[in-house]
Amino acid sequence: MLVCYLTDEPSKIPAVRAMLEPQHRVVSRLLGDKATFDADGVLMVDADLREMARVEQIKQALSELRTIAEKIFVVQRHLHQMVAQAYALGATSIVRGTHEIGPKLAQIEVTNRAASANAVKAETVDCAKAFASMFSAVKYGKSINLSEAEGVTSQIITSIEQNGLNAWLDNVRRYHEGTFQHCLLVTGVAVGFALDTGFVDLDVKRLGISATLHDIGKARIPLSILDKPGHLDAGEDAIMKSHPVIGYELLRDIPGISPEILDGVRHHHEYLDGSGYPDALAGEQISDLVRLLTISDIFAALIESRPYRPPMSRQSAYKILCSMDGKLETALINAFRGVALAA
Repeated sequence: MLVCYLTDEPSKIPAVRAMLEPQHRVVSRLLGDKATFDADGVLMVDADLREMARVEQIKQALSELRTIAEKIFVVQRHLHQMVAQAYALGATSIVRGTHEIGPKLAQIEVTNRAASANAVKAETVDCAKAFASMFSAVKYGKSINLSEAEGVTSQIITSIEQNGLNAWLDNVRRYHEGTFQHCLLVTGVAVGFALDTGFVDLDVKRLGISATLHDIGKARIPLSILDKPGHLDAGEDAIMKSHPVIGYELLRDIPGISPEILDGVRHHHEYLDGSGYPDALAGEQISDLVRLLTISDIFAALIESRPYRPPMSRQSAYKILCSMDGKLETALINAFRGVALAA
């Protein structure tokens, strides 16, 4: 955590640094200095609030740091008038000495993590609602809103950029199940893969939207098959395997849909050795986007909850990917390792 330490005594700075670093990054500034803090982290004010000149300097500094949410004031003498002055200046909390600073920062970190987790939870709920809306539109014969798919993809990209893939996967698996869980997981994994690989924004978005829409054809698969708590028989399996073509047919006439997205929706179950479906593509017939999407789809399916089995560990799921020699591109599987096994 970044701690912006504002004080009126230079002699205090080494002691605070020794106490907080390296667990926290401390940036110090003396009252009256013209240098400014970054508007981030936690602000700690340690100055004599009985001196009006100091109070005016603090007011000036705080006017530049309105966006910092947490403002801790160190009040060495816990006198009522000094506490009142601190809160009047904008303090969010008071500590009575430097010995209380560490515990207070730890408390703030716990609160921030909880707030971050709640934010991710809210995002997964919103994204699941968007998937439900798209699937419902297909089920009742309405057209798919491409901007809705783009919107949910952008939300997932932003969430993973800010909170990481692990937080996204954990919250999706905790709060959602079934087809929507799978779609949320695949999009998250695909976006995480693209970001980890260093894709430019446009390519991250393109892969993300392909993942968002890759299973839209399942909206036309009977729920008795889609949610069956066990393995499918031959007839049911044939119906299930029709979903890539159904999805392609649903999307191909939508204005603005790109060929790359249509390719991902139709071919995300194709394998390099030609054993996939629906078109038995092989080798160079399979685009790079589809190869990435297929890896993300398989990995997400393995780590999600299914009616007939618990979720697989990420380590075990990655081992299965590695064992699919000839079906998946080895170089991409190697590149995926960091995403799959990130703690």
